[in-house]
Amino acid sequence: MSIHHAMLALLSAGPATTYQLRKAFDEATGQVRPLNIGQASTTLSRLERDGRIVRSQEDADDSTAGLWSLTDQGRAELALWWASAVERSQPDRQELVVKFALAVTVPGIDVASLLQTQRTATLSALHEATRVRRGIEEADLAAALVLEHHLVSLEAELRWLDDIEGTLQKAASRRSRAGGSPHDSSHRERSDSRVAPARGEARR
Repeated sequence: MSIHHAMLALLSAGPATTYQLRKAFDEATGQVRPLNIGQASTTLSRLERDGRIVRSQEDADDSTAGLWSLTDQGRAELALWWASAVERSQPDRQELVVKFALAVTVPGIDVASLLQTQRTATLSALHEATRVRRGIEEADLAAALVLEHHLVSLEAELRWLDDIEGTLQKAASRRSRAGGSPHDSSHRERSDSRVAPARGEARR
């Protein structure tokens, strides 16, 4: 979620301080990715610079002091954001995706080990997100929505990791039939030490 637009959206409910906005952001997003005060202050300063918000009772010695309010420009940008779809025309340049793309490109990387390490970490995150989701009150729709998306994303990530493993095995098999040696023998082997339980159990 764009923190930039999140601040505008929260301010549409009325003026607020930096600390109030940070707290409101965390509450609205189920604290899946808590916002620190530095991020909030930096975002608000940029919005002020661009004429989207203004601050009252400014204190030169405290960047978090004063109440922030929307300007007409800020309201117009927010209205456009609400009316627009989130563009997904380009693949996300996520660290995990780039890491594996590099791993299959750079010689000498044990991709099978990377897969196992990431699979274990993702399953751990899935278990934790499931635990947090169970503790969300039914009336807290915002937090439930964010956590459900997080759960679905983690489950999709696990399927993607499985797909990578299968793709690498097929590539190694093709190289073997062609008489070439695989770039990395670990590509041919499915790890026998998988500690991951079935994904369906992670949600239970």
